[in-house]
Amino acid sequence: MKIKEMCLAVTMLAVVIGMNIVAHAAEHGTITLQSAGPISFTPEGVLLVGDPKTATVYAIETGDTSGSASDTNINLKDLTGAIKTALKVNSAKITDLAANPQSGNVYLSVTTNAPEAGPTLIKVSGEGTISEFSTVNVKYTKAVLGDAPDDKLVEGRRGKQNLRLQSITDLAFMDGAVLVSGLSKADAPSSIRLLSYPLSEFDPGTSLEIYHGAHGKYEDNRAMNTFVPFNINGEPTVLGAYTCTPLVKFPVKDLMPGKKTRGTTVAELGNRNKPLDMVVYQQDGKEFLLMANSSRGVMKVSTEDIGRDEGITEPVRGGGLAGQDYVSIKQWEGVTQLDKLNDTHAVIVTEVDGKTALRTVPLP
Repeated sequence: MKIKEMCLAVTMLAVVIGMNIVAHAAEHGTITLQSAGPISFTPEGVLLVGDPKTATVYAIETGDTSGSASDTNINLKDLTGAIKTALKVNSAKITDLAANPQSGNVYLSVTTNAPEAGPTLIKVSGEGTISEFSTVNVKYTKAVLGDAPDDKLVEGRRGKQNLRLQSITDLAFMDGAVLVSGLSKADAPSSIRLLSYPLSEFDPGTSLEIYHGAHGKYEDNRAMNTFVPFNINGEPTVLGAYTCTPLVKFPVKDLMPGKKTRGTTVAELGNRNKPLDMVVYQQDGKEFLLMANSSRGVMKVSTEDIGRDEGITEPVRGGGLAGQDYVSIKQWEGVTQLDKLNDTHAVIVTEVDGKTALRTVPLP
């Protein structure tokens, strides 16, 4: 969860979002999260928080605007231990992290075992000091996703599951809007929603269809795991990664509320794998995609020729690879979450030998 932004004309956003959205004034009050979901930041330091259980996206004014991302230097070798000590809980599971571009402080979305704590937001200062980020008496706007799956267990291929918990799988800010990926109630449930900002009402999301090379077929029922907004040849685009592991591009101009669009699969990066997090960065005049994965480590993916029209439309069997080239970042062992901190550094969460760590590292 992350600083994922790009320039996009406000007039274009007005066309894509629709003119029927009326902005709501910010509220003052207490936010009680029911689940720990993805988080991200706007360039102004407003924290975007997804609560999949309630299918709600919040934009919280943190007031955290002093400091510098260039001064952040964190090296917490036992992150979960430090969180448990700070919150006085027995367990802590990290869902996502995001770096505040205004201060360089790092925020974490965390699930704990304490009923009085529940889903919690954690703030880690640029020097590594941990504290709870309170959602009591904060200023915020919100959008409730009215087309989210029902909050109940349903029978699926892998047993019973609550699809509501996939109503929000990732979110990101772009100029004038918030993108939210996840599942909806639509016949083609894989969707992405373009929400007006400040947050208010929502329009129905765009249903997404992809060609999944490892499965050898078109699919529209799986949620996008993680994504980044990206500018391809001057065209605002969403690059999304799905389990098992197709990388697919969707031009923003094709994201129309209540409609369905088919993306272009630009890479197949290996089966039996779940993408966990992504960022885009520049190095030596070129742009790269950095992707953390459940079983294939961290990939540095080239974006060269990613603007081509043709995509993968034939099966890629046996865990084979196709499309964009990449190199594995061997020294980044066990990365589960990452975010770009500044032009030269990232912040990463790693899980190695039962220990969860948080540290700043140079971009590879």
